[in-house]
Amino acid sequence: MIRLAIIDASTSPLTTGAPIADWIAECARRTRAFDVEIIRIRDLDLPFFDEPYLPRYGHYEHAETRAWSETIASFDAFVFVSPEYNRGYSGRLKNAIDYLAQEWAFKPAGIISYGASMTGGLRALEALHDVLNSLHMFVTRENVLVPYAGREAHRWEGREVSWGVGPDGEFVATPGMVEAAEMMLDAIVRLDAAMHLVRTPEQTVGDQQGIGNPPSGSIPQVRPRPTRDDREEWRRSGRMR
Repeated sequence: MIRLAIIDASTSPLTTGAPIADWIAECARRTRAFDVEIIRIRDLDLPFFDEPYLPRYGHYEHAETRAWSETIASFDAFVFVSPEYNRGYSGRLKNAIDYLAQEWAFKPAGIISYGASMTGGLRALEALHDVLNSLHMFVTRENVLVPYAGREAHRWEGREVSWGVGPDGEFVATPGMVEAAEMMLDAIVRLDAAMHLVRTPEQTVGDQQGIGNPPSGSIPQVRPRPTRDDREEWRRSGRMR
């Protein structure tokens, strides 16, 4: 099964993102292709980035960074559930992303964005898309937008369509959102198979600023991923050029 992390990027205690994250997690479980875990950014014990060395080298001085590295390295794919904050995404999400490099690289990602306007957090989605691309992640073209997101369900005027957080606290999606989510998850399954051909712990990725190289002998610290199937063995044999 594909290890999938649903990353709830909201920092508000009254977030709409938590029900949306729960909804997409249930959608993923129903496919029987994923082993799903939800990560709440607001619950992470990560200060603003304070590692002395570039994340690309994987030499981490702080215990919380090493724990975060092990968590992200254990997943094969991600779905980011992100609100739009002033035409961008949350600062705590950016901070959590910037802590690492190789752990994100060559893994597929989908994005669900939401916002208080009709754009459904599209500007946050576009900003996040560029950052994930810079880390050699492959973002699906199929993503989900949730417009007019709030703690109450909405009804499309003149149509039998409603969406939002219901009285029971669960997110109610439109048929279009359900279809988009299914297409996104299907794309992640296909991309996971392809990205295993190029994923390698020896590749140095990331373009963060820092003070230079870590101590000699510490590169790389990221543990090699186990060989999962013959596609990975084929890549390691050197036949892919």
